[in-house]
Amino acid sequence: MLSEESFRAPVPPPVRSGVPCRVAPSDPSAFDPGRHAMSATVPITVQPIDDAIDLRRVAALNDAEVPRVSPLGLAGVRRLLPKCVLALAATDGAGTIAGFVFAVAPGSDYDSVNYRYFEDRGTDHLYVDRVVVGPAFRRQGIAGQLYDAVAARARETGRAEVTCEVNVSPPNPGSEVFHERRGFVEVGRQATTGGTLTVALLAHSLDGAA
Repeated sequence: MLSEESFRAPVPPPVRSGVPCRVAPSDPSAFDPGRHAMSATVPITVQPIDDAIDLRRVAALNDAEVPRVSPLGLAGVRRLLPKCVLALAATDGAGTIAGFVFAVAPGSDYDSVNYRYFEDRGTDHLYVDRVVVGPAFRRQGIAGQLYDAVAARARETGRAEVTCEVNVSPPNPGSEVFHERRGFVEVGRQATTGGTLTVALLAHSLDGAA
């Protein structure tokens, strides 16, 4: 949901935060709307998804949020990662995966209908395929940290936009609010999965992108 760059491509250095997309949680309280007050948290590290990350846990975290994100399973995670220019996990001090993000750059053969929409639209974009935050870690700004890392990579690589989609049927109001507050605007809408799911296609223009 970019050139066929490996997900192991250079990423921003690990970010530690003691601060206390399509984003998965549907509860509006799960999202950091952008530098607003948050509940008490534990330190979180944002790091590349590499051999130190248990992909089974990534898959389990993802599949627990279906239908707000599409199912993957372990095999799906392994197929998708090589297509990602950016794949990051947010972990706590015990190594528990609190959340993750997958992003795909232009030029990939990724067959997602939503990614293909943005490719056909013709802008130079970094596509957020999915952001998921586990229930125990919500309201801690983790989704915001992951999106910040995506925006930083997009700017570093000269992309004009960050793109993604949000479910509108069935609705995901928390995600809609989160993306609106981060500057995303709707540029299209389409039905997927045989008409059982409708998504709003969103783009956030990056001022000052090279």
